[in-house]
Amino acid sequence: MSDEEIKQGETCGTENAADSPHNEENNTQTADDNDAKKPITKADVIKEIISWIETIVMAIVFAFIITTFIIVNAKVPSASMETTVMTGDRLIANRLSYKFSKPERYDIVVFKFPDDESKLYIKRIIGMPGETVNIRNGEVYINDSTEPLRSDFLHEPMRTPDATYEVPEGHYFMMGDNRNKSNDSRLWNNKYVEEDKILGKAVFRYYPFTEIGPIE
Repeated sequence: MSDEEIKQGETCGTENAADSPHNEENNTQTADDNDAKKPITKADVIKEIISWIETIVMAIVFAFIITTFIIVNAKVPSASMETTVMTGDRLIANRLSYKFSKPERYDIVVFKFPDDESKLYIKRIIGMPGETVNIRNGEVYINDSTEPLRSDFLHEPMRTPDATYEVPEGHYFMMGDNRNKSNDSRLWNNKYVEEDKILGKAVFRYYPFTEIGPIE
């Protein structure tokens, strides 16, 4: 083999080494290292802060829309609805329940307390608009019926004086399931709840975690 041929072979070998995948990997790694060493500028920090602010604002707006137009997030403050719902239970009431239908007897609802609308109450609907609610011998009767209303959800038998209530149109008569310890329509100064003061139907308990589920 001539010297010229050896030199050509050496030249070819040098070109192949430069184009090898190993060298390309090294070049890529060097570029990545340079990017990693790139200093964080003030503009980068401001951009990141703005991104976080936008995310937080969107979350707040979303939560506002949900709680204002779709659900009521309520905590039960007393024993008036035991044992259907217990003191300290946290509930979700559906604001959309009565957008397309009317409240029904036995619905458990969250509403503005007629004597102080800054407070929210949770009770069961017993008397419907235009009805006469008669309480006799610990039972509830509607109008002239001789058949008492359901009482299977009561905490214990009701002990209360006999009384008669005339429910105005567009209003509802509310009672707690723990009637012997319930501050409800029987005791309020403004005894009836206007329909537009009912915020939603209680549909779901999310706390305590051991009692998660629908409310009936």
